[in-house]
Parts: sequence; structure tokens; C-alpha cells
Amino acid sequence: MPVGPVGSSPGKNLHGRATECAQLGQMLVAARSGESRVLVLRGDAGVGKSALLDFAVTSADGMRTLRALGVESEMELAFAALHQLCAPLLDRLTDVPAPQRVALETAFGVRAGAPPDRFLVALAVLSLLSNVSEERPLLCVVDDAHWLDRASAQVLGFVARRLLAESILLVFGARQPVQELLGLPELEVSGLREVDARALLDSVTHTRLDRRIRDRIVAETKGNPLALLELPRGRSMTQMAGGFGLLHASALPDRIEQSFLNRIEELSEESQLLLLVAAAEPVGDPALMWQAAERLGVMPDAAVASGTDGLLSIDERVTFRHPLVRSAVYRAATAEDRRAAHLALAEVTDERLDPDRRAWHLASAADGPDEAVAVELERSAERAQATGGLAAAAAFLQRSLILTADASRRADRALAAAGASLQAGDFDAARRFAEVAERDEQDEFQGARALLLRGQIAFSSGLGGDAAPLLLMAATRLEPFDMKLARETYLMAWGAAIFAGQGEVIVQICDAVRALPPAEVPRPIDLVLDGYARLTASGRAAATPTLQRAATAVAQLPVEDVLRWGWVAAGAGAAVWDHEAMLATYTRQVQIVRDAGALGQLPIHITTLAVTLLGMGDFAGAAALIAEADAAAAATSSPIAPYPALWLEALRGREAEGAALIVSTIDQAGAAGQRHGVTTALWAAAVLYNGLARYEEAASAAREATANTYEPWVSAWALPELIEAAERGGDSALAREALERLTAITAPAGTDWALGIEARSRALVSSGTETDGLYCDAIELLGRTQMRPELARAHLLYGEWLRRQGRRVEARAQLRSAYDMFVSIGMEAFAERARRELMATGETVRKRTAGASASDELTPQELQIALLVRDGLSNPEVGARLFLSPRTVEWHLRKVFAKLSITSRRHLRDALEGSDRAPTPG
Repeated sequence: MPVGPVGSSPGKNLHGRATECAQLGQMLVAARSGESRVLVLRGDAGVGKSALLDFAVTSADGMRTLRALGVESEMELAFAALHQLCAPLLDRLTDVPAPQRVALETAFGVRAGAPPDRFLVALAVLSLLSNVSEERPLLCVVDDAHWLDRASAQVLGFVARRLLAESILLVFGARQPVQELLGLPELEVSGLREVDARALLDSVTHTRLDRRIRDRIVAETKGNPLALLELPRGRSMTQMAGGFGLLHASALPDRIEQSFLNRIEELSEESQLLLLVAAAEPVGDPALMWQAAERLGVMPDAAVASGTDGLLSIDERVTFRHPLVRSAVYRAATAEDRRAAHLALAEVTDERLDPDRRAWHLASAADGPDEAVAVELERSAERAQATGGLAAAAAFLQRSLILTADASRRADRALAAAGASLQAGDFDAARRFAEVAERDEQDEFQGARALLLRGQIAFSSGLGGDAAPLLLMAATRLEPFDMKLARETYLMAWGAAIFAGQGEVIVQICDAVRALPPAEVPRPIDLVLDGYARLTASGRAAATPTLQRAATAVAQLPVEDVLRWGWVAAGAGAAVWDHEAMLATYTRQVQIVRDAGALGQLPIHITTLAVTLLGMGDFAGAAALIAEADAAAAATSSPIAPYPALWLEALRGREAEGAALIVSTIDQAGAAGQRHGVTTALWAAAVLYNGLARYEEAASAAREATANTYEPWVSAWALPELIEAAERGGDSALAREALERLTAITAPAGTDWALGIEARSRALVSSGTETDGLYCDAIELLGRTQMRPELARAHLLYGEWLRRQGRRVEARAQLRSAYDMFVSIGMEAFAERARRELMATGETVRKRTAGASASDELTPQELQIALLVRDGLSNPEVGARLFLSPRTVEWHLRKVFAKLSITSRRHLRDALEGSDRAPTPG
């Protein structure tokens, strides 16, 4: 759609677009020099976005150009626009890492396989474009982005946010904001200035207009180039002077569309039918269009002879002068004519090559319920799910539901549509379909599954208080029909209730679980569920043997179970204080999720592993994981609670950063009804203030954290903080009461970690000769674990006690060990507490900080890249881990080398000597 003089070549003589063209020109220069650029051109229909995109294409000398176009009628076909963009590059897929290549080939239907994670597909596209750009700078143009199918929009938004050091310019054109592209650099394209609008209008009018008429047209069109070109067309001077403003009540796009309609009405019947078929056929295939048109009695010779007044171009592809022409044609046609056009298109569409478009045309041709077409749409939904097009699957199922008359089938299809919508993240649609399923349910099993979906939707959309009661009711109703599904639902209900802190509901769930008949061959999930139920109903001593068996079984969960409910089952090891099981299980689960490409689940698994590393004092590894979790959450638009960051700042003892994070987490978690999040933040506060020796504040936070007695992990770990803070603050009664509660937890667990913490806590409240022995036991037990922060704190408490007993020489040895460990770990507040105690013994202590230059010099992402490269991962492997292209990894690596004053990868090990091991195996 030109916005310059008629007959001008695209991109040349664009009236009034010097600023926009200059910006695009600068971006092209940057892309040619090895820097990525992204831009969203946004503006009203006809304002000139497409002309600017054409300018970019014609100015991209020496660059390879890829184009895609969003089509309104293709919005339900998964990856349709992405396939347009990437089709010319499919011969280069062999250069893409295998898991990504398989995901993209599955998404495009090239191969069969498990449904790919859409973010793994996105990573494949990033790798593909990056690889191609190494040979030649790349320009990617996506017009009418507001009509992109959702799967393509998600992928392209992901790619756009990760471009950095590739020779790629990615430009979108869109009428309105596109959710998946929000936050990208944007340029609003508005109407032309008056002087430029007048010049454009003069260029397409044969006779000089009266100044008043010209100014009126410019004002009413608001400088919209397409309106300036289109609205005066076919009007005489008298008409423009006397009647041009009669349409002023309509929005400008409506007026432009009406102008197109006026032109359409002047065409022959054959030409109008041809336009309708073209509007209903989104592929732009001339052969397909002609075949369908002939079925409606439109002969090519007659249609060509009649012409389309320039509204339609038929070349290698069928294209409209402007998308508003397509919408004008389609909306102006009668419902009967639209159905006829779609039926003709369905009849000429090859069922083997394009069954989904054929099914969509058949659905559009139906004038009432049609079971045969509904079945075809179900098959299309299955194919869409198999290629990862969850939003498309939901759309097919929704259309199938509309065409279904039988109530029982309607309920089943509504359940399927609700499930697909939930997987696609469309919670509003999922709720609507679940309500339809409940309304149309014909048996108890359908009702139970509808209730299960409502519970899953409530949990996934915010972890609010509604989820657990709904899941509990669903599990109860599922028992007579599917006991395995019922048990899984009880476990989900328990997890939801724990997050929400709903003690009464937790008791109800556990009572229901204990009433279930025992499983003949217990699965890991049965052990976990039974262990949690015993924990609530009978206490730690009764539950620990079952939970210990569960922790062992969970460590070897099959991949499919890890992906379904591994996140909640993995807590069995933590509940019995088995750090080795925790580390092994969380490490394995993170690797499984990575290998499966289930990027949407990755943040929560990484979070649990990061917390485990923090317990070992591996701050560098945990910080790298936190950065990875943040990257994954940003890439998948799945916000996660900052639990590892909370504990990291608490252990570091940085009050400004830690206190702010604690307060914001408590506020946000409390507002969302997430009691677990509040408990975690309070535990972090207790650690922070114990490190700062502000025991009253530590005790207050720990008292609240330990009040959540139904939560089996953090509320228990907060008890040692309460004991220390209460005893140091002079409230021995509170400390002893907390010790009793702690012993009831740690004694049954029997691990070195549990017994070491118990001995350390008992020593705090003891007196006389037994105190020495308890501290020595604590140091010996914790010394056999990897829990370095806890061991260092045992040395500190022992040293503090020895100094108060007047045993200064012995105190110095313990305090020196504590101080050195705290400094090496990076626990600044506890290190300062140990330093003050050492000085009180008469020893001179120079204040030191951790000497790991990487932690000081590198950003978290740079440190993460450096650690992974140090441990042998290649740039493509690092890129796959961190959702970056290999070129961007190399760009960051050069910055790492400069900051560390090294010149190659082999020097990283020495340069990072002060940093802890990499977070997970490669």
C-alpha cells in the first residue's frame, strides 16, 4: 500500500516519513554491523506502517529478508505465521541443536512426536535465525501482527526479547498493542503533518483543489495516507465539497472500509464473488482460489475481464490492496454467500495435505449442529496439541462444541476445550468451558472432571483460596471412577492448601486420604500422599518412615511423573531433613525439565534447587540459578516468588536489600492468599536479624513463621531461628518451648543435619557441663553434611558461649573458624558478628570480605555464563540453558574476559577460583 505518489516505488518518496525512515535506516546499519535491533511500528489502519516496512525491505541492501503476514482468518491455526517466516530456512534446521530442531519440526508437522513446549520452539527459532545471520545480516518483517496466531506471536515475542548480538533487525507492524509484544521498542506511526498531507493529496488529484476543500479533507482524514489516497477516489469536486464530511460520525477505518465497499459495489457479480472467495481463503493460493470460484460459477476469463478495480492482485500469491479490503468484502457478504464460499473452499482443499483448514472451512460453512464436522474439528484439535498449538487446539474444540447437539458429547468437548485453554494459559476461556461442562454434564464422572478443571484453573491462575476446596471435592467425586486420578488430585489439593495456609482444608484432605483403600502396589505418589496425610493426622514420628521411603522413591521418578507432579512430591526429602535426597532429587528434576524442554515448569524446579544450594553456602551457584529462573520466568511470562533471593539476601546479611524484598513479598503473598510465601519471607527475616544480632526482631519474625504448623518445611526450619533469637533476647521459656517442638521434628528424622541442628539448639538453652558436649556434637554432626552455613553458625555460638564462660583461648579458635567460614561463604552480617566477638576476646581482627572477584565484577548473568563455560559447556549449550543465542553468549563472554583480565576460556577456572561450583551438572 503506497503512501507516496501513485506509481512511485515502495520506500521511495514517502511523504512526511523522514524521521521514521531515518530510524529504520539506523537500525539497518546496526544490524549490518553485528548488533540486533527490534521495533514495533504501531498505528491506525492506513497510516503507512506497511509502506515503512516496504522501505526497510528496499533499503536492506546486502541483507537477507524474511517476511510474514498476520491473517485474521488464520489466527486459530498454530504457528501459521511462524511457518511463513521460517519456511525459506528449513533446510538449515540441521544446524540447530537436536532438542530444539525436533521441537520446531514437530510444531511445523514435519515429524510426529510428543507435543513440544512452545518455548523450546521459540528457542529453536532464535537459534535458526542466529545461525543464518552469521552468514548474512537478516531483516525479518512481520506485518499485521495484531492478526498473528497466538503461538506465532508468543514465539516471535520470545525471540525479539532475546536478540542482542546477532546481525538481525526484526520489525513488526500492528494496529493495536499485541499482548505478546508488549515492552518491545515501539514507534507510533501517526498521521502526516498538514504540509505533507496536502502534498500527498495533491499528488493524486487531477485538478487543483480549492484550499478550503483540501484543508477539510486533510482535517477529516487526520493525515491518514490511505484515507487521503482512497476517500477522494471517484468523487467529483462538487461531491467532495458538498458531501465529503457526511461520513464524519464514523471511525476513520470504517470510512475507509466504506470507500472500499463503494468500489466493490460497482464491480460485476463475478468479480464480487471472486473477492469473497479470496477473502475467505487465507493462504493466498491462486489455484485454490480459482478452483473454489469455479464451483460458485465464476469463470476466470469473465472475472479477469471484469477486473477488480485494483483491489485484488493475483500473482504468485493472492493479495488485497489493504487488509481493510478483505474485511470489507467478507463483512458485506450475506451469511449464505459466506457459507457457500467456505464450502467451496473446503471441497477443493486437499484433506490429506491440509486437513485443518478444510475442517475450519467446513465449520464456517455449517448453518447448524453438524456432528461430522465437529468430529473433524476434534481431530484438528488433536493435531494442534501434538504440535504444541494449545491455543489452536482450544479454538478447534470451541468450534466443535458449537456444532454439537448431543448434551453428553457437548460436556466431553467442553471439558477438552477447558483443558486445552488451561494449558494455553487462557484462564477466562477455561472457566467458561468448565462451566459449560458442568451445565451439560450427563453423569457423575463428567461432573467430577469439570470440578477438577475448576480447581486446576483456580490454582494455576493465582494460587488463591478457592483451589484447594475445589480440588478436594473433585478428588472425592473421582474416587469411584478413577482411583489413580483421585489420588493425584488429593496431592494437588494438599499442595494448594499448603500454599494458601488453609489448615482446616489440609485436615479434611488428610482425613480423606487416610480413608482411602491402600494401593496394591504403592507408587511414589502414593507414598508421598500417605506420608503427608500421616504427618498432619499423627505427627512427625508416625509419618517419617513413610516420607523417608517416599524421598527415596521420588529421587527416581519417571520423566512423565516429574513433569506432571514432581514439584510437589519432591518435598518429601525436605520434610524429613534429608539434604542429600533433596540435592539429588532437585538436581535430577531440573535436568529432566530442561531436557524435556518444559520451560514453563523450569522456574519452580530451579527455585527449589537454588534454595538447596544456599543451604550449602553455594552463593555463586545459587545466584546463577536465580538468574536462570528469572530468565525462564521472563521468557515464559510466568512470574515466580523470589524465595531464593530472599534467603540469599538474608544469609548475606544485607539489610537494605533483604528487608525491602521481605516486605514486598509479605505484601504480595498476603494479597494473593499465599500463606506459604508469607511464612518463607518471615523465615528469611529471622535469619537476617539473627545475623545482625537484632534478636527481638528476629524472634518476632520467627514466632510468626513457626505458627504455620501445617506447613512441613519452612515453619520447621524457622524453629532454630526462634530458639536462638529468644535465648539471646532473654526469653528462655519461649526458647525451650520451641526446642520441644523442634526435637519432635528432628529426632524422628535422624539425619546428621537434623540432629546437628537439634544439638546446637539444645546447647543454646542448656547450662553446665553438658553445653560443651552439645556444641561439640553439633559441630561433628554438621561437619559431616554439606551445610556450611549451619556449621559456621555452630562454631559462632560455641565461641560466643566460651567467651562468656571466660575461656578466651578456646573461644578464639571457634570464633576464628566461624569468621573464616562466614567470609568465604559471603555471610557478611554473621561474619561481622563473629569479628566483634573475636575482638571482645582481645584479638585484633582486620575486617575482610569475600575475595571472589567474579562475584564483585560480574553481573549475575555474566557469572552464570562464566560458570557454565568453565565447566565445559559450549556456547550453544549455554545459550540453550539461558534462552540466548550462541552469538549473544559469545558477546557476554567477551565482557567476562575483559572484566577478569583473561583472554581465553581455559583461564576461567583460575579466574573463578573464589566462586563455588556450578549449580547443576551440564
